[in-house]
Amino acid sequence: HTNSPTYLYFGIMKTEESSKKAGDGEEKPKTVKNTALDLQRMKLEKLMKNPEKPVVIPDRQKEKKTPHVPDFVRNVMGSSAGAGSGEFHVYRHLRRKEYARQKAIGEKGEKAAQDEAFQLKLLENQKQAEERTAKKRAKRLKKKKNLKKKKIENAKAGVKLTDPPSDDSSLEDSDREESVKDCDGSESNPVRSNPTDSEDNS
Repeated sequence: HTNSPTYLYFGIMKTEESSKKAGDGEEKPKTVKNTALDLQRMKLEKLMKNPEKPVVIPDRQKEKKTPHVPDFVRNVMGSSAGAGSGEFHVYRHLRRKEYARQKAIGEKGEKAAQDEAFQLKLLENQKQAEERTAKKRAKRLKKKKNLKKKKIENAKAGVKLTDPPSDDSSLEDSDREESVKDCDGSESNPVRSNPTDSEDNS
């Protein structure tokens, strides 16, 4: 049997080539587990193989209705009543139903609390976004106003520099020059007192 190309070994079919590869020490390709990205890629490729196929989107799971609890229980057994063999199963059923009801109530309360926290978080984020927007708007308007004011001031300064001197100012300048002149017609240079001269004279 060993000379045959194939032989059975504990129910597994092997070939001589595979045994030789295993004997040579060559490693088999390792199987790598698909990641979430690989699974998503496989799903997209499967969808794109037939684009005309309609995509079925499942509806949202409906909330489970809790069993109605009666306001008044009429079949109440006293402590002295004898319990039959079937009463224990009735008790187990009622207990299971009550546990399910309490669990549903807890899940409903937890969901309501999460929804309330989510709404508060949305309002807080919206308020912060509005505050940031208002702050940026005020800064932008202030910058625009300053630029406009600066432009007006520059325009006024340019007009003042380019305006020719008026007649009154020219007359005043001529009178001032005439008063400065001496009797002989030469301009008098103003003599400034030197503090060193006064010290020498003293």
